[in-house]
Amino acid sequence: MSAAEVKNLPQNLPSGASDMAHIVLTFDNNKLASALYGQFDENLARLEQKLGVDIRSRGNQLTIKGSASAAEQARRALDNLYGILQKGADIGQSDVDGAVRMAIAADDQLTLPTLERKGKVSAAQISTRKKTIYARSLNQDAYMRALERSELVFGIGPAGTGKTFLAVAHAAMLLERGMVERIVLSRPAVEAGERLGFLPGDMKEKVDPYLRPLYDALYDIMPADKVERAIAAEVIEIAPLAFMRGRTLAHAAVILDEAQNTTPMQMKMFLTRLGENSRMIVTGDPTQIDLPQNTKSGLLEALRILDGVTGMVTVRFNEGDVVRHPLVAEIVKAYDRDGKLARGLGAEG
Repeated sequence: MSAAEVKNLPQNLPSGASDMAHIVLTFDNNKLASALYGQFDENLARLEQKLGVDIRSRGNQLTIKGSASAAEQARRALDNLYGILQKGADIGQSDVDGAVRMAIAADDQLTLPTLERKGKVSAAQISTRKKTIYARSLNQDAYMRALERSELVFGIGPAGTGKTFLAVAHAAMLLERGMVERIVLSRPAVEAGERLGFLPGDMKEKVDPYLRPLYDALYDIMPADKVERAIAAEVIEIAPLAFMRGRTLAHAAVILDEAQNTTPMQMKMFLTRLGENSRMIVTGDPTQIDLPQNTKSGLLEALRILDGVTGMVTVRFNEGDVVRHPLVAEIVKAYDRDGKLARGLGAEG
């Protein structure tokens, strides 16, 4: 039996609307059911808003009414969320949003060759000692499964889609399980409108601000004392891309973040660092290139040159995968529309 027992699968309502359904779910744990509903049933209200269904609670029983497809999506989302609670994790509104995305996409055929068609929601997950992270979108699910099965993965897309955070989480999991001996995190030290030389301090103090997002992800995934000990022991290394030249990175999880700001030569240099029993993850956003004008992006060149190479998987995120504040997704959409309009006007001119 799944997390919820379906007592009454979709059936016609008295209104006679042939596409309407009525689903009753019964949960076997009252405490978890209460956590599922949320304070003042806020999680149920969010599901109603997102899917256009009507959900009524009575003790550990829920009644879902709506179109057949929406009611089934709500059932899948609730089943997914209840499964997370059964594993001892908490859920919030961002988890509800992720469950909705996954429920809507549950029957879609994923394009990655490593993935299966799923009629039941079973989100991919990354488990570390500190927390378990579940996929909150179809592309996050594809990305997390690609990380499990491929030695070289490119995660491409806008800010807020979780591509860097999930890469760091996966690397931390591999380290904890003894599958790699170290983590190497790198970024190109390219300024977004500022000059590196004007920053105070020595070289480490100058480059640390560029690497701060990687530190933040580590501290969110691993206990702070373990991160600090691992950095001190060089089990975790965080360094600018320039420091990678001449090295072979074996038995390591290697991540290159902000890869859109590499040159083609830097990208080739980085990719050829891959050593025995290592995993490499490259993340970037082609819409945020900060290289000097007329300088090609190494990320775009690599995606073109390596297209079709066996063992490499590319996962492309879009604004629908943004898991930050909902306004971030709207901002990404607006900039994307403006960019397309500008390109169209340029082509006409």
